[in-house]
Amino acid sequence: MLDDIKKDALARMQKCIQSFQADLKKLRTGRAHPSLVEGLKVDFYGSETPLSQVANIAIEDARTIVITPWDKNVVGAVEKAIHKSDLHLTPMTAGAVIRVPLPPLTEERRRDILKVVRQDAENAKVAVRNVRRDVLADVKEALKAKLISQDDERRAQDDIQKLTDRFTGEVDQHVAGKEKEILQV
Repeated sequence: MLDDIKKDALARMQKCIQSFQADLKKLRTGRAHPSLVEGLKVDFYGSETPLSQVANIAIEDARTIVITPWDKNVVGAVEKAIHKSDLHLTPMTAGAVIRVPLPPLTEERRRDILKVVRQDAENAKVAVRNVRRDVLADVKEALKAKLISQDDERRAQDDIQKLTDRFTGEVDQHVAGKEKEILQV
């Protein structure tokens, strides 16, 4: 019973961390990375489709993303999607190939990105704590139903708190790494 609850808590907390890591990958750090643009929605024949499903995304050098749409009729829609995004990027088209150069980050932009990173980190920690709250409620229900003893409940609370501390520490480690990456000139 308690093992199932702990496994559930572990799985849900890991999902919180994975979601946070995916959010971090989407933040621009001055280096080209396909994840910056692959989630952009492109108007593909009337339906909103992720860019990664309508084009090949590659890295030409440290500061240039190359996008090659599979259908040449979509080039304009891809450009439009990049312009509409909040990435502040300007695509350059040469035939069916779109090059997106990443300008160097200004100090002000770096600070803005750090604020976003810290906000995302706080949201991830809140998500982990919400999982802890839900799981502790399940443990208390098991105690009320006399499925576990008070000693088991206390041990479960300690184990779940250790899990929570571990995952919030992981969030802090990811934030520290991303801050270092962003502040690197």
